[in-house]
Amino acid sequence: MLQPAWRNWQTRRTQNPFPARECGFDPLRRQIFTVKLFQAAAEVFVPDGCPAAAALARITHLGIGAHQDDLEFMAFHGVAECFGKTKQWFCGVTCTDGAGSSRSGAYAGLGDAEMADLRREEQRAAAVAGNYGAMIQLGYASSKVRDRGDKRLREDLRGILEAMKPEVVYTHNLADKHPTHVAVARATIEALRSLPPEIRPQRVIGCEGWRDLDWLPDNEKVVMDVTGHEALAAKLSACFVSQIGGGKRYDLAVAGRRAAHATFSDPHSPDRAAQVIFGMDLTPLIKDAALDPGAYVDGMIERFRRAVRTSHG
Repeated sequence: MLQPAWRNWQTRRTQNPFPARECGFDPLRRQIFTVKLFQAAAEVFVPDGCPAAAALARITHLGIGAHQDDLEFMAFHGVAECFGKTKQWFCGVTCTDGAGSSRSGAYAGLGDAEMADLRREEQRAAAVAGNYGAMIQLGYASSKVRDRGDKRLREDLRGILEAMKPEVVYTHNLADKHPTHVAVARATIEALRSLPPEIRPQRVIGCEGWRDLDWLPDNEKVVMDVTGHEALAAKLSACFVSQIGGGKRYDLAVAGRRAAHATFSDPHSPDRAAQVIFGMDLTPLIKDAALDPGAYVDGMIERFRRAVRTSHG
């Protein structure tokens, strides 16, 4: 039975498996910035207690997701890449406040404010379990995230990106069917484009959420092998008991998706991995500001259509 891991995140914080990792960063490559965020409820949580400015400056892999638990499912490759490392650090950014989360069973009677508090604590628990370098929750209502005229989210993200200068950024993919996911992806692209070219990340990946990316042409897929990290994935999933215990078995679905990708990615060869995540390469959108994100994903869909049509002669 799933236990409410969120209840004891403060206790588990003292049991961080890597409490002695240094807070250091390379002063020749980074500067420390003070990040000012728009929402009063916004927070920066650092599981190992490192001062916030230094914690942000050490980040190499950044995940930007819409909701609590999006990062652990879609940006897990970044979490796994950094887990236990001394030179690589993962930071998560969750944009919404969690007030609109689904609720049932023991959580059915919670009001929006109570649900937001619970989801915030669940996300902190995941940051501890995943040994994140930092966890930022911006506290926006979903409606504000989807408002294309409200630029505060973009400005928050710009400030965060400036403070970190991450090497890799994970966000939602542009073909996701959840409108808030797509809004976060577009805000992330806008924020990245607003940065000076010399501090933009080396790679930007759109990740799977409410739609798989197995349809992408093989030469356009970003293939992320997370084999061997199944225990970590399960530990992170267990932090979100309000959703998983409330009737949405994301833990089983995500692990099943990754296993399916590993097997069905190649019809002619034995499996080379056990758990695989597919991503959409968004880096060209950062390098060329003239590219329209909608047209960019349209091109991918058109190439998929042509590939299917070609197989019929």
